[in-house]
Amino acid sequence: MITAGIMQPYFLPYLGYFHLIKSVDIFVIYDDVKYTKSSWINRNRFIFKDKIDYLSLPLIKDSNSLLIRDRKISKEWSKKKTKAINCIKQFYKERLNYHRGIKLCNEIFNYRDTNLFNFVHHSILKICKEIEISTKIVKSSSLGDFRYLKGEKKILEICKSLNAERYINVFAGEKLYNRNEFKVNGLDIKFIKSNFEPYDQFNSAFVPELSIIDMIFSMTNKNEIQKQINNFKFI
Repeated sequence: MITAGIMQPYFLPYLGYFHLIKSVDIFVIYDDVKYTKSSWINRNRFIFKDKIDYLSLPLIKDSNSLLIRDRKISKEWSKKKTKAINCIKQFYKERLNYHRGIKLCNEIFNYRDTNLFNFVHHSILKICKEIEISTKIVKSSSLGDFRYLKGEKKILEICKSLNAERYINVFAGEKLYNRNEFKVNGLDIKFIKSNFEPYDQFNSAFVPELSIIDMIFSMTNKNEIQKQINNFKFI
């Protein structure tokens, strides 16, 4: 049975995003949907000295109707990434996996392609390699043109193109999708619920759902990392 997951590309996403990737055989990343302002596509959360802050990829101002694959990162990123790395070095220097974390951040931040989709896609592949997720990842546009479809119909057609028999969606999707609609179309649908086990953030209280980079900086034991990566269930 082929199991599929579908999601927009998110910049340095939280652990739950990788739970979804881990749970499927094929993970489809949308490159041919509209960019959504103030979404997670080009930003995520870190914690610096007990304070939550956002790290964002600055974009060239352009039409709101453009697809994710048509948006570009602005020249401002050249200076911003240096500041971001210095900030990470300062506040993550005590973490157990500091050197590997910095190496990963440098490989991601210094990627030269300024296309938003390509940049974020590259970062997701890098993180998957670091945390040993081997799920096949494909672009939605490589499977066909589904831009004219919306909601369940789009998902059903994408899954059909993959010959998938099961579709996995995030927990919040349970309120959006009708299980019977998928069933009559020969597709089983499951929803994934993430668990977030606390780890040492060198802060007064554990803050869940930060960028997964925070977890990578904090853990050197591969068994502990895999325990985090597999800490989800289906409903």
